[in-house]
Amino acid sequence: MKLIVAIIQPTKLKAVQSALEKVAVTRMTVCDAQGFARQRGQTPLYRGMEYKSQLLRKVTLEIAVNDDFVERTIDAICSAAKTGPDGNIGDGKIFVMPIDDTVDLSADIRGPEAV
Repeated sequence: MKLIVAIIQPTKLKAVQSALEKVAVTRMTVCDAQGFARQRGQTPLYRGMEYKSQLLRKVTLEIAVNDDFVERTIDAICSAAKTGPDGNIGDGKIFVMPIDDTVDLSADIRGPEAV
């Protein structure tokens, strides 16, 4: 079992959800996030004044999958989250971490079946 954490552009959330549904990944947690990386923030205008915003809005997806779903989940996120054919700086990152155990509280099921 693996936990896939994907940090993506908020505008790509619907596209990623649709891509994941097509590969039978239907359970995820979505959280708002702010981050700072190679984009170096942005300089928007507010009432004619420039101000520097160091943190950019992102969306974090947390998806627990069994081992046979890992590659198709990553491929779906990569294909749907890119802006442009080759992607751009700020499109996001995907992290894959092992899960030692899973417990479904409503059915008292443990292990891969609980995912």
